[in-house]
Amino acid sequence: MIQFDQMKSDLPIAKANLKEVGSPFDLAGLRKQLEELSVQTEDPEFWNNPDTAQNILKKKKSLETRLEKYESLEKGLDDMEELMELAEEMEDEEEADSIVEAFGNLQQQLETLKLDTLLSGKYDHNNAIISVHAGTGGVDAMDWAQMLYRMYVRWSEKKGYKVTLVDMQDDTEAGIKSATLIVEGENAYGYLKNEKGVHRLVRISPFNSAGKRQTSFAALEVMPEIEDDMSVEIDPEDLRIDTYRSSGAGGQHVNKTDSAIRITHLPTHIVVTCQNERSQHQNKEMAMKILASKLMELKEQEHKENLKELKGDFSLITWGSQIRSYVFQPYTMVKDHRTGAEVGNVGAVMDGDIDYFINEKLKQRDED
Repeated sequence: MIQFDQMKSDLPIAKANLKEVGSPFDLAGLRKQLEELSVQTEDPEFWNNPDTAQNILKKKKSLETRLEKYESLEKGLDDMEELMELAEEMEDEEEADSIVEAFGNLQQQLETLKLDTLLSGKYDHNNAIISVHAGTGGVDAMDWAQMLYRMYVRWSEKKGYKVTLVDMQDDTEAGIKSATLIVEGENAYGYLKNEKGVHRLVRISPFNSAGKRQTSFAALEVMPEIEDDMSVEIDPEDLRIDTYRSSGAGGQHVNKTDSAIRITHLPTHIVVTCQNERSQHQNKEMAMKILASKLMELKEQEHKENLKELKGDFSLITWGSQIRSYVFQPYTMVKDHRTGAEVGNVGAVMDGDIDYFINEKLKQRDED
């Protein structure tokens, strides 16, 4: 006889949890916003300003995706009861197994939706700009920076996000000195924002002939990509713009002209470089976008309205305290020092399986 005892017990709990999730999701508010945006898109003059139109469509798509996730999950859970009854009537064991599996998938989707409700920050739904910087540790640190870069690229690809490399400074021997990339997708910044900080590696150095254990550091910088209509106003007189010849893995075209751009914001000493676009104009445009995001974040941190009053230097990194340690030898373990979360499979983590650490940090914030 087909047994659905556990599922019959878990289904009402799942439905109750979904209703609880629906409250911070503000379904009525989402539907109202969608209606208002739909009215705007039907305006005959909608495309008179293409940039504004694109931003509206992007926001509309984001709201539709969030609403669709909830409604799809709601329908899936509602259908479970009827599917169980049919399987019991037909005494179909194979169908019963399929139903149990489908319910398990719905429970996982519900957990993901719960995490989405924790992403309530001002920019959590934005794309993310992340930069990896090698720290102390010589060649090992630059190799470690490249390993971290790959880890975040793999994680982004698994999430279905688009990754665009903006700038990469290679080392002559191994690894990278730094790399900057944009991760595009729903909630990219919300998920990645807590990855900001120092990451510590412990392993037997492949660059040490004595086979000694080496500790290396690299830091991750994470900022939201700010939309054009939210950008800070930057005085051109506050900028020093330098051009230079591109280098690194940007494609053959990058070495042909002095197309790379380095922009220094003089009041804050923030430096932004971009070399992976095909023209100097495109590199400058991308660099200005990243600079605006950095200034916006710094502005909000210091609660200053005037950019000339801002202090700090995004190029300076303190290596004193790490958020996470990755141990390759004498044992394997990855540990987050903020949440206590640990994983023994360091290979899987380096291949992009970092959702556990991201989720635990989000949950910790909710508990706080």
